[in-house]
Amino acid sequence: MREIIPKLTRELRAHCQDEPVWRAEAFDVPTYRTLVEHVARLSYANRDELIFFRGQDKDFQSRVGGTTLYPAIYRGDVVPTRELRHRFDMLDQAAKLLVERFKGAGIEGHAELRQKRYIQWSVLQHYQVSATPLLDLTHSLRVACSFAQLQSTDPTCYVYVLGLPYVTNRITINSEHDIVNIRLLSICPPSAVRPYFQEGYLAGTADVTTDFDSKTELDFRNRLIAKFAIPRARAPFWGAGFDRIPESVLFPKGDKILDLCSNLKSELKDELQPGDLGKFISDWATLEGFLLDTGRRLTERNVSVREATAQLTKHGVLPAKVAQEIEAIRTFRNNLVHKPGTVAQSNLGQWVERLGQILETIPKDAA
Repeated sequence: MREIIPKLTRELRAHCQDEPVWRAEAFDVPTYRTLVEHVARLSYANRDELIFFRGQDKDFQSRVGGTTLYPAIYRGDVVPTRELRHRFDMLDQAAKLLVERFKGAGIEGHAELRQKRYIQWSVLQHYQVSATPLLDLTHSLRVACSFAQLQSTDPTCYVYVLGLPYVTNRITINSEHDIVNIRLLSICPPSAVRPYFQEGYLAGTADVTTDFDSKTELDFRNRLIAKFAIPRARAPFWGAGFDRIPESVLFPKGDKILDLCSNLKSELKDELQPGDLGKFISDWATLEGFLLDTGRRLTERNVSVREATAQLTKHGVLPAKVAQEIEAIRTFRNNLVHKPGTVAQSNLGQWVERLGQILETIPKDAA
């Protein structure tokens, strides 16, 4: 995607000095009213861009420093092409199953879902079924702040202001900026309640999957106008007349698509491959998710499985013997995916058993 040079307010220019916004420290904002005023000035100064927001509990950094905002499928310090292709293969399988489930359940819009992969990816991403090349954004500053505070366990959380091309359709593809922007309220069926409460959008790099010159062209730090640090505590941040959106509203019950996607997520990996291979893929995905999520939060960076395991060991989350076993399983998994001819399928059952023993050692709520 094309990088923009944001027009900053006097306060933010002084704060960033000569650093780009993504490399500078987040700008501290004590109250919601103050944040709204900052955003108003930025919106006026950056009139060529349509403003979107993203709230996070941590400001995740790249290995060389500075904020990074990659869609989930591209996260990791180094993602080999073969690994990336495998992730997209998994996404394709998830999309096929989603189309089948929508049709089987008679969900309104299932015919259009079958025809348009961006709609398939949008549902899979927004309901956290599978990693996709799309990044969750919102048009609501209040939603972004609420998300950041709800997910945070630290005293400080973060709100990002991004500038994207103006939206002209439900799915807007801007070839000049190489960006696709998807308005969830227009493409999700009415039975998908969550996007309507979250004022959700998704954005990605148009027509790019595994073939690109540089991974940084996929990083939404290229569209970053400002990043703010806000307190996690509700008071005194919100002040009179404002309040955080409750979790029960952001994630409302009675969402038919949520129920369908939750069932799909639990069924997905077993359907990808039969027998022991399907079990291994399913269990590895569970372990990998735990390692990457926990490692990312400990380091505030996108880390590899190997580095995540090292960090969890360093912080006492994993015993050293368990870490050694995970490394052995990881090596086997990489050979299974990238060099299948070198793997003896007859030994797969033993690796499934070893992986199952590891899963028994991780927290149950993380599995």
